[in-house]
Amino acid sequence: MRISTLVVGSTAALRTALDDESLVRLPPSADVVIVPTAAAFIGAPQAALKVAQLFDGRDVRAEALMITDRESNTDGYFVDRLSACDLVVLCDGSALHAKAVWRNSPVGDAIKTAGSLVAIGSVATALGEIMIDPRGGAPTVGLNYRPGAAFISGASDEQLARTRSLLDRGVPLVVLGPDGVLEYRDGIWRVVRSDGVVVTRGDEVVTL
Repeated sequence: MRISTLVVGSTAALRTALDDESLVRLPPSADVVIVPTAAAFIGAPQAALKVAQLFDGRDVRAEALMITDRESNTDGYFVDRLSACDLVVLCDGSALHAKAVWRNSPVGDAIKTAGSLVAIGSVATALGEIMIDPRGGAPTVGLNYRPGAAFISGASDEQLARTRSLLDRGVPLVVLGPDGVLEYRDGIWRVVRSDGVVVTRGDEVVTL
């Protein structure tokens, strides 16, 4: 399967990526698992349904796993489904909540080792070794599932300036807009769709 890990800025960007076989080439009758953990406070079922609808008309089986709190992150069924499926899709929402639920858990381990993963919007900010705290823009510890870059989404200019002043210049900061698409493969990040994606080290705009 062509896909490894994709970070997309929105469900609309995921829809576009799914139409591009150079990015996502699912096997026949592909097994897709949707994880709406980050959307727990805004409506996990609704978020999962919105993502599932992107697969309408495609030869896939899509199932949402209601992993919304720490009590659900050890469920054996959830872990087995995450480990065996063809594609895991992480819904947008609160990255801090997703981090708190997945950290040091069997479900989190299964997400980390997923061979094919899509992270939508701000949930991607929790996946790196360094996470940018959305409450103030300071770097903090991430889940270290997909290291090599720090992501930030929906930040003000003031917050971005603060983040850049605090973040080690050795760490590229990816500002993810709604249309952005990035791929992580073999430990390397690359920008697939640059609309709405800005990468900096300190105040300098760079490329990945």
